[in-house]
Amino acid sequence: MVDANDICCPRFDPEPWDEQVLEWENKPFVKDRVRSFLHIPLNFGTVVTRNMGKIKPAGAKQDQPIILADENSLWGADVYISVTKDVPSATLAHLSESFQSKVFEGPFSEIRTWCKQMKEYVGAKGLSSDNTYFYYTTCLKCAKEHGKNYVVILAQTG
Repeated sequence: MVDANDICCPRFDPEPWDEQVLEWENKPFVKDRVRSFLHIPLNFGTVVTRNMGKIKPAGAKQDQPIILADENSLWGADVYISVTKDVPSATLAHLSESFQSKVFEGPFSEIRTWCKQMKEYVGAKGLSSDNTYFYYTTCLKCAKEHGKNYVVILAQTG
């Protein structure tokens, strides 16, 4: 059993994210890169911890940060951590995009199935997307404690 003090991720409410259109205008993120092996992240926690060490002292941490990964290579992914303002000493990215979002729940081994379902979902709306982001809503420890492993896929459509 995990002690309540060990829980670092709040419970995720999928309703505001499932089958929604997101319009972001100049939304600030701290951007970094994780190393991966065949899309399996090797240093995700280290990268997030390092960046939170910059975000918190800058007073830029959101109550519930959005952590996105673009999975743009078998060997690594760009990671985006939402912030409330610019963070000195961090690489920043500002996203101004339109997204279709859909929530999936289950083990990460289902990711290919989820990607196929997302592509079908976007296509059924008469849209297409060349770029997707994965919003991992909790760390593995907290997903186990909460009993749910939610992943939101955001398909960039504009």
